[in-house]
Amino acid sequence: MSVRVSLVAAARSSSLLAERFDDDRPLDQAGWHEVQLAAQALVPLGAAELRYCSPTARSRATGEALGYAPMAQPALRDCDMGRWRGLTLSDVAAREPAAVDAWLADPRSAPHGGEPLLAFISRIGGWLDTRPACEGSIVAVAEPAVVRAALVYALGVPPSTYWNVDVRPLSIITLIGGPGRWCLRLEAGPR
Repeated sequence: MSVRVSLVAAARSSSLLAERFDDDRPLDQAGWHEVQLAAQALVPLGAAELRYCSPTARSRATGEALGYAPMAQPALRDCDMGRWRGLTLSDVAAREPAAVDAWLADPRSAPHGGEPLLAFISRIGGWLDTRPACEGSIVAVAEPAVVRAALVYALGVPPSTYWNVDVRPLSIITLIGGPGRWCLRLEAGPR
């Protein structure tokens, strides 16, 4: 038996240029507005038998605004960025350019003192693989980084692919399968 898991990327909590590592700020005005605009398409996912979210403020708020009443899952937390937490990529690149290069080049490295990319992808994959098989579906609202990690894990592609996946706020991916055998399902758009 397989399970259907729809992952919804949380609405924004800042402009893309002001995004910070491992940030836990609540939704900003643009995020709330985006949720209102996308609600018609996203609310039906709330009919899922199991509804989860990342423990971040913006993931919880996105799930609540969509009427999901999600249960926070610690395993769906964003990547632990160690001493880079709260900084932008530009901030870190200016202070530690060699460390950023190492982090981007090697998925096992953690120059920030936090979680290596490979461990992050494996953690998210472990969460996916332990979802109960059910007749219905599961929905989870999570940080865009979590959605990217789930996609990389499910497709079994090299960890470096993570850097080539752009997950926009309120985008959805649907994975169908079970432990170690996931398929990406692309749905038809509005007609």
